[in-house]
Amino acid sequence: MGSGGTGWTGAALALVGFAALLGRRHRPVLTLAVVLAALVVSQAMLRETTGLEIAAVLALYAVAAYSPARAAWFSLAGLLAVFAGALAVWPSALVSVNVADGTEVALSPAASFVIALSTTFALAMIALMLGTTARGRRLHIAALVERAAQLALERDQSAQIALVAERNRIAREMHDVVAHSLSVMVTLADGARASLTKRPDQAAVALDELAATGRSALADTRRLLGVLRDDDAGEGGAPLAPQPLNTDLTDVIARFQAAGVPVSLTESGPALPADAGLQLAVFRIVQEALTNVLRHAPGSPRIDVTIDRQPGYVVVEVDNADGARPASTPGGRGLVGMRERAAVYDGHVEAGPTPGGWRVRAVLRWAEEGEL
Repeated sequence: MGSGGTGWTGAALALVGFAALLGRRHRPVLTLAVVLAALVVSQAMLRETTGLEIAAVLALYAVAAYSPARAAWFSLAGLLAVFAGALAVWPSALVSVNVADGTEVALSPAASFVIALSTTFALAMIALMLGTTARGRRLHIAALVERAAQLALERDQSAQIALVAERNRIAREMHDVVAHSLSVMVTLADGARASLTKRPDQAAVALDELAATGRSALADTRRLLGVLRDDDAGEGGAPLAPQPLNTDLTDVIARFQAAGVPVSLTESGPALPADAGLQLAVFRIVQEALTNVLRHAPGSPRIDVTIDRQPGYVVVEVDNADGARPASTPGGRGLVGMRERAAVYDGHVEAGPTPGGWRVRAVLRWAEEGEL
């Protein structure tokens, strides 16, 4: 075979070996096998590897990076065995070395064999270590990503459980409110029937009260159905706090003051409607906000509670100004409960840091008389 044919053959074999590297990520062991086969053919036909030992080292790196450690070590042994066997069966041409005095010394076949095998072994070990390190780093990152996804899933599940628990508690409290309204309606109906013939004026007043109580109970029922629109869970055994007999905020303020919390109450605007559910929602929001301050920022020097009543809505603010910021727990049960209570009355809750502390702001709305 002429030199031109030899050159083309070497180029073709080198092209096959390096082209096989394109599949190193998906089939690293097969890639290494193809490169070693091209190397053996090149050594047998041309008595040289045509650079395919470099391709073999790169393929070994891919095996170490994308395959288990056992496969990488077996591949290293296979590479060295095939390379050594090819050099032993088909020795390369003698290598000439220029020394300092200008003379040339021809290396023996044994020396050429040792130099080539030692060089390839050193490169293969470097590739194996780098590939193993890359694989370890990739697996570590994958584990961190999986753990983060698991934590996010657990956080969402915890938030959903808290949401269901709060809805159950609100539903039970509003059940008491609606049941009370129905009891009053029954009593008024019985009284109106008893006084219908003897005292028609008193019966008319009782009927008016009956209609007003019925409208209030109907509004409470609509709000209850609204807040439970997505709650398809069964009885979850949510903790149920006793419903306060008196929703006067001065009592809860006094209790927190007795606990050492420097809280002040400021109220403005007309009185709230005679809606037990609305009054209970305002009471619970203030109580929960103050509890959060007591739990997360007990050293706050001043807490201001502001109730701004306007026609059709009320704004509730709890601001621990000039104090430490409570721990932010957006998925906590307290904030979820406040938001659910506000949602019953077509409102919303905002909670977040201020320049001097932390503020909870809730807005609750209701329909004015005649709008139902």
